[in-house]
Amino acid sequence: MSSLPADYMEFVHISKQFPGVLALDDVNFSVPQGSVRALVGENGAGKSTLLKILSGAHPPTTGHIRIADREMAFEDTTSAIDAGVAVIYQELQLVPELSIAENIYLGHLPAGSMFIDYRQLWDKAFENMRMVGLGDVSPKVRVGRLSIGQRQMVEIAKALTRNAGIIAFDEPTSSLSSRETDVLFGIIRQLREQNKTIFYVSHRLEEIFEICDSVTVFRDGRHVATRRTMEGLTRDMIVKDMVGREIVDIYHYHPRPHGEAALKVEDVTGPGLASPVSFEVRKGEIIGCFGLVGAGRTELMRILFGAAPRRSGNVEVFGRTVDVKAPADAIRAGIMLCPEDRKKEGVIPGLSIQENTNISARRHHLRMGFLDKRWEYDNVMEKIRALAIKTPSQRQLARNLSGGNQQKVVLARWLAEKIKVILLDEPTRGIDVGAKSEIYDIIYRLAGEGIGVVAVSSELPEVMGISDRILVFSEGELVADVPRAEATQEKILSLALPQESKKHFRGEEI
Repeated sequence: MSSLPADYMEFVHISKQFPGVLALDDVNFSVPQGSVRALVGENGAGKSTLLKILSGAHPPTTGHIRIADREMAFEDTTSAIDAGVAVIYQELQLVPELSIAENIYLGHLPAGSMFIDYRQLWDKAFENMRMVGLGDVSPKVRVGRLSIGQRQMVEIAKALTRNAGIIAFDEPTSSLSSRETDVLFGIIRQLREQNKTIFYVSHRLEEIFEICDSVTVFRDGRHVATRRTMEGLTRDMIVKDMVGREIVDIYHYHPRPHGEAALKVEDVTGPGLASPVSFEVRKGEIIGCFGLVGAGRTELMRILFGAAPRRSGNVEVFGRTVDVKAPADAIRAGIMLCPEDRKKEGVIPGLSIQENTNISARRHHLRMGFLDKRWEYDNVMEKIRALAIKTPSQRQLARNLSGGNQQKVVLARWLAEKIKVILLDEPTRGIDVGAKSEIYDIIYRLAGEGIGVVAVSSELPEVMGISDRILVFSEGELVADVPRAEATQEKILSLALPQESKKHFRGEEI
């Protein structure tokens, strides 16, 4: 076995205190140059706070960073960038109104004598886009028109232009298709060969084993373990370090009785769908939706919720035809949506948990046109208890919560309504193992109460783990409805792959 490379950077006794919260507690570990280090831990374990300190977004309360034997004190993000640090966050830092090229080179746009040299900008940006698999997209396209997965690749291209020596990826594949993930892993391997130091944050442990050389585990703001080699390491060992206990089965699926059709979709068409979609969800049933990014799953959820126009077809809720033209129509009909991008379309980050929880259902509890403060308080406290939302107070801002707790706040909002059907788009995206198990319990509870559940997920084991049936989407079409007993990973993935990829998957000539 070859010797490990020398350590290049070190976090030296880093602590970070926020009002009422010790986010990091004496974190101390080092990382070799030319390696990929995984950072893992449950949400709220301190990973994101550490990345913000690395990026210069937050100064440490105590401690410092050492890079190549030099002590560093980043006063802001600019000083971190100048020192060769690039952090690619899960919540993307892009300007939707600007073009791809302008986003990639924002802050260092190529200029002529007086004005931006757009010809040079387009050419340089296109080369960067090709590196991240966006060679078929014009650099002039506005970022706001791209899918979430494409925006993630733009963020990566943006970081690569800085020629950073240290690059951190925060949940980079949470919005990527399998093809885009392969491209990303290829980029990371090239960066490692160029002697870059890479941090890789992910809750998808299979990715850790595929791309990382070593693992550092956080729990409750503390560094609890560093495994400096992947040799002999198992998934169960990492999970045990993360949660402090063994999790044997995070899905713990159990069958339940199904009743009449809660949701019936007949020949529905709309943006993002290549052909009409028809399916049923019965009372108490959990339907999983699987497909690659851009397969039409999210687009269908938005159409059913009235966030995108339905061009044709019919929708029934418990036998009654509903005309959903806007989200307000869907809510009145008993159809609720937890959207894919919870920060952009789910929670309102600048409002408290109480405001986020009560904002929809308070219309049912007004007193002579005024807010019923007793109901407002009782409702949010009951939901915090019922969903085990981790917060010091109901007045905590949603933006300060972990991803898993933000997801619970979105669910809390709908639990105050009269739910008949709930649409969950990537309900555990970017959520740690322990929080995922809690979300699954909530999903089972909703189904047990007779609600029809539709759950979209890009994680195939998750779809197979929680669903009674699986709807498979490919290239904007619903291509299969697979009962749980007949579902295998190979079968579902084969159905989800685009036609040309399906031939390749089966070993056929294209």
